[in-house]
Amino acid sequence: MGNEPAVEVAGLVKRYGAKTAVNGLDLTVERGAIAAVLGPNGAGKTTTVETCEGYRRPDEGSVRVLGLDPVAESAALRPRIGVMLQSGGVYAGARAEEMLRHTAKLHASPVDPGLLIERLGLESCGRTPYRRLSGGQQQRLALAMAVVGRPELVFLDEPTAGLDPQARRATWDLVRELRADGVTVVLTTHFMDEAEQLADHVSIIDAGRVIAGGTPEQLCRGGAENTLRFSGRPALDLASLLNALPADSAAAELTPGNYRIEGKVNPQMLATVTSWCAQHGVMPDRLAVERRTLEDVFLELTGKELRA
Repeated sequence: MGNEPAVEVAGLVKRYGAKTAVNGLDLTVERGAIAAVLGPNGAGKTTTVETCEGYRRPDEGSVRVLGLDPVAESAALRPRIGVMLQSGGVYAGARAEEMLRHTAKLHASPVDPGLLIERLGLESCGRTPYRRLSGGQQQRLALAMAVVGRPELVFLDEPTAGLDPQARRATWDLVRELRADGVTVVLTTHFMDEAEQLADHVSIIDAGRVIAGGTPEQLCRGGAENTLRFSGRPALDLASLLNALPADSAAAELTPGNYRIEGKVNPQMLATVTSWCAQHGVMPDRLAVERRTLEDVFLELTGKELRA
């Protein structure tokens, strides 16, 4: 194993006719990390990931995956990576267990398919043809097929789409175990909480470029300040409250009796608000500090909701 990153993309450009889907994109994924790639529809994330998987050839720039060119050196790279696709890659008439065991036989040292079948709750549908599986069962089978070969790097495209909460948690646990075993995971997802829970690093793509990157904590900490919310009697004198707070604070009554204060929320602000409430005979019910979420950051940066 080399010391280079698991994925290194520099100046990637990919065009489809007159449309530029990816426009000078740079992306690095360190080995042994879970990296989430997020972006609104049409941002270029799917093209970027498919280029890393070797399904598309760059028009400009360079792409190295495990130190190899995913197109020119695909024969050497394929045995070392796992790819979970949203659809395709499975014979419609093949039974679920049959397909997984067939995939396992293509690898030199596969995981026992029976362990994955049990772990991902596929026991009840092992003899069911793929076309008759539910969407969630198809997702779990695709995940099992992606990891059964013990890859060094696995690309997971929407791994929990259509799963019930129990299956979703089981998938999260499996992804964390892959990281613990030294496997690099590149994850695309429309679930912000999934990226926050799993990812060591998040890259947000829009208009064919990476517009922000960092750990979920770093992204949520930067930019907008935290928010303080509380409930009290309606029509409080917010001008008086603001006079007691730093000049860059803002306050609003969202609905009668429900208040939001924005600014630098720290112990001093909290003490000031509670002191003001005490002086004015206000009991601040449901007082809570709300930190910015990854979804907040995403919307601020792209102005778009992330939809499946």
